[in-house]
Amino acid sequence: MEEIRQNFLMELLRTPSPSSMEMEIQKKWINYVSPFADEIITDNAGNAIAVLNKDAEFKLLLAGHCDEIGLVINRIDEQGYLHFDKMGGINPKAAIGMKVLVQGFSKTFTGVIGVNAQHHGGIKGDFELEDLFIDCGARSKEEMEKLVQVGDLAVYNREPELLMDRYLAGRGLDNRTGAFIVAEVLRILSEKNLNVGVYAASTVNEETNMGGAYFAAAGIEPTMAIACDVTFATDYPGVNKNKHGDIRLENGPVLAKGAPINIKINKLLEKAARSLNLNVQYELTSRNTGTDADKMRLTGKGVPVSLVSLPLRYMHSPVETASIKDIDEEIDLLVKLIEDLTGEESLKPLEN
Repeated sequence: MEEIRQNFLMELLRTPSPSSMEMEIQKKWINYVSPFADEIITDNAGNAIAVLNKDAEFKLLLAGHCDEIGLVINRIDEQGYLHFDKMGGINPKAAIGMKVLVQGFSKTFTGVIGVNAQHHGGIKGDFELEDLFIDCGARSKEEMEKLVQVGDLAVYNREPELLMDRYLAGRGLDNRTGAFIVAEVLRILSEKNLNVGVYAASTVNEETNMGGAYFAAAGIEPTMAIACDVTFATDYPGVNKNKHGDIRLENGPVLAKGAPINIKINKLLEKAARSLNLNVQYELTSRNTGTDADKMRLTGKGVPVSLVSLPLRYMHSPVETASIKDIDEEIDLLVKLIEDLTGEESLKPLEN
């Protein structure tokens, strides 16, 4: 991956963007895509959408959500400790002993999630988020209230880094990698002659309600839509592949199969993959996908959707891990799909 692209990806990963507080990362995303987009659209949800070939009748929406899971402060106790609930799918066991960045109303500052020393009994058995707390070094509730209030957010304080120069590890790869991928697809397509309009969206709120995807699709009314998200890799110790499937890093992007997915879009993706001699993997999404695809599909008169995912280890932990190779191959796959579209394709499964 070229240095300028990698720097942009790392900048996205370093920027706190808990669901409902995505403004800073969206400004950085817009700044990156503006030089090669025909138009930038924002909406009342907070989505950022970059457009190519906006007058085309056939419109393709690519959605990668920029929000990450986080913590939301729900109480400040008399000693100044912060108590919190989850903003998205936080795993309490992964939170123990982590540093956090508290997005206070007056400033951003560091805290640590305290844990009872093993000498004093440690943490035993099952526990919930309400059993944990953040220590910011405050001496009292009054001191803490000068910096933070109920409803302020926090994220793990974790720098992204490369493992063996092939894997990317850090916080919130779910799904700032998706926001990066749709931006890169747009950048490459900006140098090509397109038969369709392309709407690359960095969407908000996926981790909590997927409202951003609904706003984006409802506003654009696309001919088809593809969600670019992450899925569970199963190539590490302790995972039951018989139950969860066999999804591996460095084995290519993952296509979803199931009731929500438009069969014809998947066939177009598979054709593009064959043209590139690129391997794809598959996951099952029988009832719904759990991604932006679900909300986009049900806007307007209905939108044909597909889901292309990046294999990800250790989902919703501070050390999510993905392959740089898989990121590049997903970008190549989507570029090939879109540049080959004529704009005359029928996505109706009963039509040839």
